[in-house]
Amino acid sequence: MPTLTAADTIRILVATDSHVGYNERDAIRGDDSWKSFHEVMCLAKEQDVDMILLAGDLFHDNKPSRKSMYQVMRSLRMNCYGEKPCELEMLSDGSETFQGAFNHVNYEDPDINVAIPVFSIHGNHDDPSGEGHLAALDLLQISGLVNYYGRTPESDNILVKPVLLQKGHTKLALYGMSNVRDERLFRTFRDGRVKFFQPGTQKQDWFNLMSVHQNHHAYTETGYLPENFLPEFLDFVIWGHEHECLIDPTYNPEMNFHVMQPGSSVATSLMPGEAVPKHVAVLSVTGRDFKVETIRLKTVRPFVMKEIILSEEKEVRNLSKKGDNRSKLTQYLIRVVEGLIEQAKTEWLEAQDEVDPDEEIEIPLPLIRLRIEYSAPDGGTFECENPQRFSNRFVNKVANVNDVVQFYRKKAGSTRKAQNGADMPEESILAQLSIDSVKVEKLVREFLTAQSLTILPQNSFGDAVSQFVDKDDKHAMEMFVNESLSNQIKHLMDVDHMDEDDIMNAMDQQKSKLEELFAAGYIRKTRKAKLKPRPDTWDSDLDGGAWEDQPGALIHSDVEADEDEDEVASLPSTKTKGRGKATAPKKNATAAKKAAPAKKGRGKKTVVEEESEEEDSDVVMMDSDEDESQLFVKQAPAKQGAKITAPAKKSVSPVKRTATRAARNISARQMKLDFSQPMTQSSQVKTKGTNKKAHEVSEDEISDDDDDDDAFAPPPPNSKSTRSRR
Repeated sequence: MPTLTAADTIRILVATDSHVGYNERDAIRGDDSWKSFHEVMCLAKEQDVDMILLAGDLFHDNKPSRKSMYQVMRSLRMNCYGEKPCELEMLSDGSETFQGAFNHVNYEDPDINVAIPVFSIHGNHDDPSGEGHLAALDLLQISGLVNYYGRTPESDNILVKPVLLQKGHTKLALYGMSNVRDERLFRTFRDGRVKFFQPGTQKQDWFNLMSVHQNHHAYTETGYLPENFLPEFLDFVIWGHEHECLIDPTYNPEMNFHVMQPGSSVATSLMPGEAVPKHVAVLSVTGRDFKVETIRLKTVRPFVMKEIILSEEKEVRNLSKKGDNRSKLTQYLIRVVEGLIEQAKTEWLEAQDEVDPDEEIEIPLPLIRLRIEYSAPDGGTFECENPQRFSNRFVNKVANVNDVVQFYRKKAGSTRKAQNGADMPEESILAQLSIDSVKVEKLVREFLTAQSLTILPQNSFGDAVSQFVDKDDKHAMEMFVNESLSNQIKHLMDVDHMDEDDIMNAMDQQKSKLEELFAAGYIRKTRKAKLKPRPDTWDSDLDGGAWEDQPGALIHSDVEADEDEDEVASLPSTKTKGRGKATAPKKNATAAKKAAPAKKGRGKKTVVEEESEEEDSDVVMMDSDEDESQLFVKQAPAKQGAKITAPAKKSVSPVKRTATRAARNISARQMKLDFSQPMTQSSQVKTKGTNKKAHEVSEDEISDDDDDDDAFAPPPPNSKSTRSRR
């Protein structure tokens, strides 16, 4: 191989966990996240790198606000577009790794001038969701700002294909694996269902770089990704998700690759790991060799944390035996916090470049966290001030004016009781499970281990709470409780001749079965909420927010969904009658009878779609029709047949009720509609001719239920379809 020079070096700026949008409504800290992200992008331009690699959690929310999206797009456009040609050559097929209308790398697009391409995977905060299973990164990719790669459409069958790049004689194979639930990913690796692809030629010449976004430490037995699960041919791994900055690469002798954990660029919790100075790195790859240059971020808000044990502090340890020691203890803690504030200011100034002494520098208000263990020796007590009242003493001195101090007590004892009689974990466990450091699922799991649940599955409970807190899913808890109760009732109804004493055992067995199915991945984590159509008169500004967030928008059962469809079915014919026609109600009633089977057909199609989603929740993108048939059609036809053919004879009575209701609505509203929507004589004649034809179309739509493809496509909303036929 010829001697490699600077022209053969690929310079990569590496960063993770920008969390743009974190705490953006805070008056003091609202702009911290996007300012630090903008600094990272500016560093990429100053350092003249060839590309930027982001390892997940670019946004703090999978539905970022318009302000967050604006700031990210502004920063990317300011620093990544330009006249400088990108010297990277794309060797692989872009359609293998990029998806969407523009399935190629953005710097090869003839319509835009990209100087520094950005490659990014998604994390657990900005993961795909909602209709279309789109992520915020999809918006950035479709606009030509980011190359979104490393998607994981199937959590139980993961294919990792590299993006092959070349500059001069240096060849780079860029692997990426976006976030998957840790327990599920652990099982997928263990079962051998993760496949890595390598370049077909000259394998020994490629530098293999990978980015992941998973737990790095074993918080639970299977709640992390072990390094030895990754393939040995990798040379360098960028590890996202962990916020502690460990920017210096560590060597894994077992796997023979290096691991770098850049950490977050903004503090999202007041924990020791976040207090470590924030850095990004420039990774220079030349052939199979690499070099790392670390850069400290200067716009990050200073953060200092300290932990003290009052019984070991010389100045206050004797106060526990004196009565009314609150004032003296408070004065001591005030002095400690003021010392931490001065320390934070000093460290921030040291991190800045050389500054003119005559120039005034505005030092940002620091983040301060003082953890206090206030267990007193035998026979004594420490009277501590209310934490929030104490923290409010430092308004205009610190950025976190509500949680400067955190009091906790180490006490080994039996489980204690809450006010409602529920068993609570030990205080020592609660002290360790600080809300700043633990996942919601773990907090719920520790609480539920002290309970005796009979109906609600424990692991599904924790996931529902996590969806409610992390994903801002307003209906997660309500849907979880309704589904759990429905499953239990259905199970009990299927069992014949059960004594009252056996009911509790049967419910407990069903709960255990649901927990096993959820742990094995057969029950989807989150179920898409079924919502009622938004009323035409709904105003989000006047009526209390978005319709999707209202409790009344959620459909609680299939019966309620059918009733809602029947009500919609009775409305369309009211607009097709002529003014003053006495026979109009009769014609519309007949039309409603004809339209009713179409409503029933679409209702069944919705049920089939819901069952197919429950069978495999993570299958959202299919490569071919063969894969779709293998994953869905084996089980779906039997259920389709049962759902479509069985109720055919029973459709008579609902149709009659619908027709009667339609006739009543028409007769009641005829005068009002006639005056509000006058029709000409020609339009009346036209309506008579087209009324029957419109209902013939609805009968054709019934036959669409027999198609396998339509069974998995989301049906159009009923309200829209009825308007189109008027």
